[in-house]
Amino acid sequence: MNTKREPDRIFLTLVVILVVFGIFSFVSAALGVYAKDASKFAGILVNQIVFGIGMGTLAGIFAYKLNYKFWRKYAFFLFLGSVGLTALVFVPGLGLEHGGATRWISIFGISLQPAEFLKFSFVVYFATWLSWVKHRVNDWKFGILPLLVFLGIIAGVLLFQPDTKSFLLISATAFGMLFISGISTRVVLAIGSFVAVGLIVFGLSTSYVRDRIDTFIHPNSDPQGSSWQINQSLIAVGSGGIFGRGLGQSVQKFTNLPEPHGDSIFAVIGEEMGFIGTFALVVLYLLFSLRGLRIAYRSPDSFARLLVFGLVILYTVQSFLNIASSIGLFPLTGVPLVFISHGGTSLLVALMSVGLILQISRYQTDKI
Repeated sequence: MNTKREPDRIFLTLVVILVVFGIFSFVSAALGVYAKDASKFAGILVNQIVFGIGMGTLAGIFAYKLNYKFWRKYAFFLFLGSVGLTALVFVPGLGLEHGGATRWISIFGISLQPAEFLKFSFVVYFATWLSWVKHRVNDWKFGILPLLVFLGIIAGVLLFQPDTKSFLLISATAFGMLFISGISTRVVLAIGSFVAVGLIVFGLSTSYVRDRIDTFIHPNSDPQGSSWQINQSLIAVGSGGIFGRGLGQSVQKFTNLPEPHGDSIFAVIGEEMGFIGTFALVVLYLLFSLRGLRIAYRSPDSFARLLVFGLVILYTVQSFLNIASSIGLFPLTGVPLVFISHGGTSLLVALMSVGLILQISRYQTDKI
């Protein structure tokens, strides 16, 4: 094993660029909130900068300093604790409702979205499990059944919030990790089909999911209602042209885009920075993914490899789901754009994950 004294500088540089890019984009997009409510603007700015970036940086440093094998040792308790924390959204007085969903909890006046910790802890625990079963992963008792149990537990605390997007992200990440672990492609497809059928049934029986799918198929069916967000998002991206209106110059963020600093932030970036800016952002995410996968491939053991792969695929899929839904290539999901969208908990956990990946990068082997 070739122990490296320094973390992967290229991966770190890519994350720093994304975070800095995100600060400018977020502040610009949040001006749409400032125009309506200055006090709310101050609140979300503090949440993003102090809690998200500030606490996230400290969490990242902590994860970097801590040997990655620590996470394997306490993976089960981490996962169990995250499930319990997520279930607290159903406790009266703790759970906070917003937009018809109860996905947040308030502790000592600080609001948290526990699903972000659940996503992270699942990747850690599933990487631990898969590295333990190793070649037995094709045995249904060690590979298939445990995954269905894990997803069943997670579905129980997410789908009733409701938080379909987080369950979708966890499922996609789980199948990617299964594939990397060496399980038969036929088995992965079989499990994927089973989960997909379950999600379809859930979607057809749930009004808000059904409405989003209908809006995706017929984006012009209700331009003043359910289709409003996607239509305004496309107008924003299209009006940016090649070079954009200029940083801070978005028009759509002031009146037409719902949550311009959150779900719609990619549309604001498209309007202000144009095709050049959005293309550069997509390239940054691709480079983040490729460099992360390189670290995973060169990791010293199966646990580290599966852990890095799971975290990278989680944040890559999440980012491209946000982008795709903003330009009409996927139904609106509400997932945050990693390192950029509003969401202090999301940013904190993402930066902690980066610290963990950088810690593992210090122990890369000499694989090419």
